[in-house]
Amino acid sequence: MDPRRAAPNLKWRNVPLADALQRALALPVLVMNDVQAITYGEWIHGEGQGIDDLVCLFVGTGIGAGIVMGGRLQYGCSGSAGELGHVPIERNGPRCSCGNRGCLEAFAGGWAIARRAGELAAADPEAGAALRRHADDPEHITTEAVAAALRAGDPLAQRLFQEVVEALGTGLAVIANAFNPARLILGGGVIEGMPELVAAAEREARLHALSAALRPLRIVRSRLGADAGAIGAAAQIRQRLEGDQP
Repeated sequence: MDPRRAAPNLKWRNVPLADALQRALALPVLVMNDVQAITYGEWIHGEGQGIDDLVCLFVGTGIGAGIVMGGRLQYGCSGSAGELGHVPIERNGPRCSCGNRGCLEAFAGGWAIARRAGELAAADPEAGAALRRHADDPEHITTEAVAAALRAGDPLAQRLFQEVVEALGTGLAVIANAFNPARLILGGGVIEGMPELVAAAEREARLHALSAALRPLRIVRSRLGADAGAIGAAAQIRQRLEGDQP
């Protein structure tokens, strides 16, 4: 299936969105993967400026990535390049939304952090009291509640944070070894809510990645934040209209 006609989170299959919008607006329309757009924005106007080899990993409800290699945004043979949230980091780990076990997203994605927080709070209600206090609904602890409890110094939130650090750091080491980027850019709602994850996960990654992959590597936080996708999409269609292949 053409990936431009599939949106799994919306449960869309074979929806020709670009054609429909182009007819309705009488304007050129480009439909692209959200994290590929984010990556393009960071590459052209953000932390990736002037870098020919980079990976942009956005940690939100799920985890997605975009890859620039040799000065070109990579799409893969079917458009799905960058699904690094589904790299398995533990063979018998928790079940992921994709159906597999032990994916990076199943440890460090926003939904997975919320799930794990609920499990820890249920296993020890007394220790989980602070997490519940920070949640709008005590029966549904969110990633935002975990971040608030972490800032308040809650031990259970700190334990959960360390679990996420270890998983994310392992994922970053895999990315560094596999792609050897000069820049690895982290963003997304989880990073915005817990910005200390960037430095902590980098320290973890540097314990596991190959030294040859680490020497040129800088791990940084997104410069464009929530605007990266809109900026990247606008920049890419502008380049295409001007005849430049991104």
